[in-house]
Amino acid sequence: MRPDGWHLTEDLDDFLARAWDFLCSRPAPHTTPLTAIEKLRTRGGNAVQPQAGSTVFGWLVEGGAVRAAFLRPPTGRLTLTALSPGQADSLAAHLAGPGPRPAGVLSDDETATAFAGAWRRHTGAAPVRSWGARLHRLGTLTPPLRLPAGRGRVVGEREHEHLMRWCREFAADVGEAVTVDAASWAGTRFAEKRYTFWETPDGTPVSMAGANPLVGGQVRIDPVYTPAEQRGRGYAAAVTVEVTRAALAAGAAEVVLFTDPANRTSNALYRRIGYVPLADFCAYDFTQAGRRPQGSGRHGADGARYGH
Repeated sequence: MRPDGWHLTEDLDDFLARAWDFLCSRPAPHTTPLTAIEKLRTRGGNAVQPQAGSTVFGWLVEGGAVRAAFLRPPTGRLTLTALSPGQADSLAAHLAGPGPRPAGVLSDDETATAFAGAWRRHTGAAPVRSWGARLHRLGTLTPPLRLPAGRGRVVGEREHEHLMRWCREFAADVGEAVTVDAASWAGTRFAEKRYTFWETPDGTPVSMAGANPLVGGQVRIDPVYTPAEQRGRGYAAAVTVEVTRAALAAGAAEVVLFTDPANRTSNALYRRIGYVPLADFCAYDFTQAGRRPQGSGRHGADGARYGH
């Protein structure tokens, strides 16, 4: 083990050798870095990046053990595990030197706010809160007593156009400025997920849910979408139960999802089927002289937004 303090690398394998056990020790609250790291790993580490440069990985050693970790895309947000105010300040000081700087930070509310304040003290950059969400963890799955007529089924390759159209509609609903088409699909956050449709008895799809790959013992459900004309009929609950069961059958010890804390309807829906609030998360963008950093947007954890 390396000496106490923060350690940085651009070598994904080196980072995983040092920090993987720590990340897997709390798979639910670590869902965002785990999922982002799995995407990098399956894409070949730093070989494929939408921006110039490499992702930087870091971990904190205290008392001979890893206590925290982060990843920072070339010009993107810093994704942090939980830190104390002192740890947040030490990381801000460490990253404030020469080299690429993060455009923002994403973590649980306390950590993100502590780091944003420390970053302002060390760099003068003004933090602007740009996203907030509530992380829910599955307790006991409790399907509705009466599911709507129909069934869930995995989305097939021949339905890719339909899937992309619903992903575009979902992105528009939650305010994401993204392009979702055949040319851009592989680079969007919607790729590399397993999708399920809920369909009526005549075979008409009426709702969908996606699930990120199983990694570190957890699966995060995202997105969940029902077209406006089909809402209020129980389809979102039905398809969420379906993908939750699939995640458990695949071996997930934890199944999680993010919601908008202000959306009482979706929060109540997920509680009814067994999801329990775990922690609030938020993101800050860092600005200089009142200018919003390039590449920042309204998306949140790993680009995740809430579904309905």
